[in-house]
Amino acid sequence: MLTVENTKCECGHQNAVGTVLCESCGKPLLKDLQQSDTPLEMRYDGVARRSQKSNQTVIDKIWSFFSSVKIAIYLIVITFLTAMLGTIYPQESTFINNFDPSTYYEQTYGLPGKLYYMLGLSHTYESWWFIGLLVMIGTSLVICSLDRVLPLYRALNKQQIRKHHQFISRQKTVFAADIGGDPKEWMTNFGTQLKRRGYKVHQEEGQGTALLAEKNRFSRWGPYINHIGLILFLLAILARSIPGWQMDAYVSVPDGDTVKIAGTNYYIKSEKFIIEFYTDDELPEQLQGKARAKNYETQAVLYACVSVCNDPLKEPVLEEVKRHNIIVNHPLVYDGLKLYQFDFDLKPRLNAVNPILEDKQSGEKYGPFYLPMKDSALQHKLGPFTLDLYANYMEFALNSEGKPTTLSREPNAPAFVFTVKGPGLKPEGEPYIYFPMQKDKVKFAQDTINREIADKIQIRVDGMENVDFSEATTHLNVRVDKALPYLWIGAVFSMLGLIMGSYWQHRRIWLRIDDGQLVLGAHTNKNWFGMRSDVAHALKKVGIEIDPKTLDNGGKNA
Repeated sequence: MLTVENTKCECGHQNAVGTVLCESCGKPLLKDLQQSDTPLEMRYDGVARRSQKSNQTVIDKIWSFFSSVKIAIYLIVITFLTAMLGTIYPQESTFINNFDPSTYYEQTYGLPGKLYYMLGLSHTYESWWFIGLLVMIGTSLVICSLDRVLPLYRALNKQQIRKHHQFISRQKTVFAADIGGDPKEWMTNFGTQLKRRGYKVHQEEGQGTALLAEKNRFSRWGPYINHIGLILFLLAILARSIPGWQMDAYVSVPDGDTVKIAGTNYYIKSEKFIIEFYTDDELPEQLQGKARAKNYETQAVLYACVSVCNDPLKEPVLEEVKRHNIIVNHPLVYDGLKLYQFDFDLKPRLNAVNPILEDKQSGEKYGPFYLPMKDSALQHKLGPFTLDLYANYMEFALNSEGKPTTLSREPNAPAFVFTVKGPGLKPEGEPYIYFPMQKDKVKFAQDTINREIADKIQIRVDGMENVDFSEATTHLNVRVDKALPYLWIGAVFSMLGLIMGSYWQHRRIWLRIDDGQLVLGAHTNKNWFGMRSDVAHALKKVGIEIDPKTLDNGGKNA
């Protein structure tokens, strides 16, 4: 829209620069509009918007950029396209076990997978640029709303009953005729008919020859309530990046073991894992003879750490907070934390051993000492010997360079590397690698790897009573989503705004009578058929029969 230097109307009202229709009487302020006979553009009643200012500052230009609906659409389309790119291959956050993404995508998907990882698409939804797009969409929603809702509020709040002839006669629904009799009485009767159709009628004081009828004004705020809902929705999504607000991880708990839930102050214990299988009689013929789980559950206990939570050399002090039998679709829920039954493993698993240290030179034995496969103490004192844990491998292997590595987080081939200090050893200590499982001792030649120290000491287990196995391992899905309630609130606001804007229409009727000449104009933001039907019905009730179609574009009574 064009702007004019002098925005003072002939009615005496001073309008802001950029105003197209006088805020008071509605007269067009631009010469081009005054000389035209086309229906007026009634968006925001012609009130000026900040984005339409001339001689804009840098802030005004930024405001204009984000207030553009076209820019908002571009941002939404770009965000949708990038979100689609994130679904081509699995995201890094969807994997249960530890894995190396730098090699996984290339090995699994070839060159496209390598490019996918290099471009950062393997963690699309956590990337700075995707979050930046969401922030820009949110900024656009806020500025678009403020740029329009404030002028709209001023326009609707300052509505005048008596409008300029040009304003009334250039609405899309118009009627003009000569009125006989008392104009004030006719207008009162006409207003009564409009009230019966739900309009609020305002008549000019004094002469009483001008009228404004209006209904469903609240519907004009529907789009902006929808925007508020979308803004809350986006803020809730962004809030998930706040530490502790969102978690979707997995934890494996051996039967009888207590495991820390990473990223939280909680520990989960599986007191007993129970599984029930279908019998052959309960299965169709093609599935008979195969083990099919009918029901499985984890008798779980959730603990909260109350002290000594971050000292690896000491046992944490735990306090029980909840017990719950976790079955499929019935999670353990506590203070926003949810633990779902995800999977199970019936393969026996080594939990811990209680080995001894034997001094081969003196024949003395020291121990046993407790050595769990995970989260073992970093130091063990056994008589005159000290064992400092240097490294712990869950599934020991040698890479292509011959260096130790682990293939998974599960204790399939556990190995411990200690620095041992004591009698007959070097003052700075000597390295000693210990394989708790006999098959691994043979496979990796434990005594050969340890060399000279193998002739001085030995770490071993005496009897199976010093070995702790679990019969089953339960896999739990850990979820935290503190933003979810705000997502629902945003969705409710958005739906409320959509309903308000879709099922109701803001309708207004202006009329004035001057020297017996009636001029009527009506406007609505949608459903013009309903608008002209209201006008034709009210006219019929006061004795003027008219075809509703003739009310379009200035049709007059013949």
